[in-house]
Amino acid sequence: MHNLQLDRPLVCFDLETTGTDIATDRVVQIALVRVEPDGRRTTLSTLVNPQRAIPPQATAVHGIKDEHVRNAPPFSQIRAEVEEFLAGADLAGYNLVGFDLPLLEVEVRREGGRLDTREARLIDPMVIFKRMERRDLSAAVEFYCGRTHEGAHSAEADVLATLDVLDAQLTRYESLPRDTAALHEFCNQGREKFVDRTRKFRWNENGEAAFNFGKHEGRTLAEMTSSPKDRGYLEWMLAKDFTEEVKGILRDALDGVLPRRP
Repeated sequence: MHNLQLDRPLVCFDLETTGTDIATDRVVQIALVRVEPDGRRTTLSTLVNPQRAIPPQATAVHGIKDEHVRNAPPFSQIRAEVEEFLAGADLAGYNLVGFDLPLLEVEVRREGGRLDTREARLIDPMVIFKRMERRDLSAAVEFYCGRTHEGAHSAEADVLATLDVLDAQLTRYESLPRDTAALHEFCNQGREKFVDRTRKFRWNENGEAAFNFGKHEGRTLAEMTSSPKDRGYLEWMLAKDFTEEVKGILRDALDGVLPRRP
């Protein structure tokens, strides 16, 4: 690190996984690089046997197949080493806060450990990228269409510019689908795991709608509606700032109509 001053070790890490569900998906590969304040580097990198089949859609992303991890250690065998590697360090990673760190915390906890990162400072280059490089419609028009977006934040001008950007993206990226159904799938990858668009509820392994956030994470709507106390929590949610889609799911559940997985 030439431009970052370190007063304690910094561990940068990345996970490859069976999917994007933080609560249920498993690690198939982990790589960590520990940088000491004096510049020395230590690396820990290994494939991990998730002890379940790797879905084809995950393999399409990282290229790791079941046969690649068949003889790799399960996470339980490397958990202590990973914890020791991270001890006393600040953390860095691309999408660290949104994905890699919470999923790693779940893996460690699942195997009887505890990853205490309360004192760690977290650095996420993805956040820096998004904050330092404009990603608004005007920037997209300039990048894809090679012109200045006149009339920004006028609804009609923004709509016309959005159509131009979409057309330019399809021209630039030959791998993008050319029909709306397939493009919908591209824009909503992973959406099938969730009950609602804001991902407050997800489908569990039994096809039941379960909480995907908060103190009731993992509990099903069926379970919640069977308890007077928990029904009160659902009613409390109805008065809060959730989307109408979420509130519709809650109202139906309170009326005894539970979501069904498509």
